[in-house]
Amino acid sequence: MKLQNVLLVAVALMIPGTVWAYGDNSAAGSGTGMCKQVNFSEFSPINNSEVAPHSEFSFYASPSTYPKSIKVTIKGQSVPVTVIEKQGGYKVSGKLPDSVRGAFAKINIDARGVNQCEVSDGWLVKVTE
Repeated sequence: MKLQNVLLVAVALMIPGTVWAYGDNSAAGSGTGMCKQVNFSEFSPINNSEVAPHSEFSFYASPSTYPKSIKVTIKGQSVPVTVIEKQGGYKVSGKLPDSVRGAFAKINIDARGVNQCEVSDGWLVKVTE
């Protein structure tokens, strides 16, 4: 009977180690662990730029990003984007909403990878009047 208890404890201790071996899939920003392959780059305009209202923006998503999952929001408002396969990944582009003027606005990106990891990122722009 004691041997069964020891085996049960040994198995229970091994399970969390197996789960932790894959990393934290809930991290924001560029992916970590199994999600490391999902990332965003080449933000335009660059971070903290001053831009006119209704300006265009763009960024690249890595090839392991599921293109239909890419969502962009600015100040809680969903922004329509165009996703084009390009340079071994995806070029994503859109325009700032008309309602964003005279304030800083974060361009928020949410997407899933082909392995279903959810990754978030974004950058800040200052929109003139």
